Amino acid sequence: MKIKPFAGVRPPKELAAEVASRPYDVLNSVEAKNEAGEKSLLHIIKPEIDFDPIADEHEQKTYDKAVENFKKWQDNGWLKQDDKEMYYIYAQTMDGRTQYGLVAAANVDDYMTGKIKKHELTRKEKEDDRMIHVRIQNANLEPVFFAYPDVAEMNELVANWIKNHEPEYDYVAPDGFGHTFWKIDDDATNKRITEIFEKVPAFYVADGHHRTAAAARVGAEKREQNPNHTGNEEYNFFLAVIFPESQLHVIDYNRVVKDLNGLSAEEFIAKLRESFDVVEMGNEIYHPNKLHNFSMYLGGKWYSLTAKPGTYNDNDPIGVLDVTVLSNLVFDKILNLGDLRTSKRIDFVGGIRGLGELKKRVDSGEMAVAFALYPVTMRQIIDIADTGNIMPPKTTWFEPKLRSGLVIHKLS
Repeated sequence: MKIKPFAGVRPPKELAAEVASRPYDVLNSVEAKNEAGEKSLLHIIKPEIDFDPIADEHEQKTYDKAVENFKKWQDNGWLKQDDKEMYYIYAQTMDGRTQYGLVAAANVDDYMTGKIKKHELTRKEKEDDRMIHVRIQNANLEPVFFAYPDVAEMNELVANWIKNHEPEYDYVAPDGFGHTFWKIDDDATNKRITEIFEKVPAFYVADGHHRTAAAARVGAEKREQNPNHTGNEEYNFFLAVIFPESQLHVIDYNRVVKDLNGLSAEEFIAKLRESFDVVEMGNEIYHPNKLHNFSMYLGGKWYSLTAKPGTYNDNDPIGVLDVTVLSNLVFDKILNLGDLRTSKRIDFVGGIRGLGELKKRVDSGEMAVAFALYPVTMRQIIDIADTGNIMPPKTTWFEPKLRSGLVIHKLS
């Protein structure tokens, strides 16, 4: 894989916690407006919050405000560019577990040729929106989140660096997640990192499929516009944080459905029994305990659903997934939801919110039934990407999310 160090644009040490923010796509505009302090990157990545009332995020004045704010943050010294190219290390800590990523500039060609592998489909309108932000800022303001097969030398290099160097940033965000950040300002070490990654066969998009596609498309666009293109220009690269596969943990991504397709609760459970062993678990929250075991909340009660042998295919990288099993046996066969990417009858709830969120949405009357799934593994994600398959929508949820604004990559 081709990566390179870069001269990052980032906050001074004392402002890191103030400037860095949660990513654009985990907050709606109202939440972002409530969360954004004076110096928060949210004013740049969600500039609609600077208008009263909140503006349409796709209006030209909103994009203009994004450019204005990015310039203001640099003019005020809230963001400053490093004076040399380097790699960085970004560690995230959640529930006592820490994962260490390399912050690097990934290569557009590696995406275009499929060496950066994806496991989800993207929606063109979301790609187009992210492209506009990259294009107008001439920068990747938010990183994408990649995984790679572990390399012992790289793990050792990172461990030695953090043992012998003080971090640039080290703080706990309001959500309780820790963020620690080192700069690797030694030229020989940076050269060796580049060489190590030349032997890595692939990157896997863990989170940020739309940002990855948008960044690569802007890079391709810029090369077409440059008659003197060489392939070494900064626009041929985009901002990524790359984690060893073994350190990543995928959490569940659950479903809530608005109606039972005209069935009573009793009729619905009777139909479920055709494909599942159904056990009523009572009022206490029930968590799925293995692959092909599901949790269901319906009518104030929790149920265990275990798919019967013969209803799934463990030899197929897609057929083994519980999202596939649930879609085939419940959403298609009983509830007739149609395309889950466009259906208005279903919503998706990240496991970070807990199963209490599922109960709340059903008890409120907003939803009729909720399903919790056993989380997929990194190995399943890699198997799917390696075989050229695409996961069903809303299958993976990675936590903690990368903080936006700890470092930015300019395209020139």
